[in-house]
Amino acid sequence: MNKTTLPSVSEIDRQWHVVDAEGETLGRLAVRIADVLRGRHKPTYTPHLDTGDYVIVTNAEKVKLTGRKEEQKHYMFYTGWMGNEYYRNVADFRAKKPEFLVQNAVRGMLPKNKLARQMLTKLKVYAGPDHPHEAQQPSPLPVS
Repeated sequence: MNKTTLPSVSEIDRQWHVVDAEGETLGRLAVRIADVLRGRHKPTYTPHLDTGDYVIVTNAEKVKLTGRKEEQKHYMFYTGWMGNEYYRNVADFRAKKPEFLVQNAVRGMLPKNKLARQMLTKLKVYAGPDHPHEAQQPSPLPVS
């Protein structure tokens, strides 16, 4: 009978991956990123451990949305005060804070717990083509 082995924190080998979001569909890109952040592409994947890798996303401002989501998709925010909820569409975020689009899509595809918040710290999103992580020698994002 084989024994199931669980990787300890010191045994987890974390790699750095980079992906260019230019021309990529937002939802499909977010699924690939979420799988790598969780570590589902590795044979040592364990649901209750963070075995994932770091992901760098460049050109977040050029991510593609299908249909008429650019005008019709709204994000709702609530201040906590009665009547103080407000909505912003994708076009507003693309102009002011394009990193939010990718971060929010990936966050929605991770589990809703403390482990997911820990995994999100390994996601680095940049609006333009440059990033300050050249020293980590990132490789291309694995195809799932």
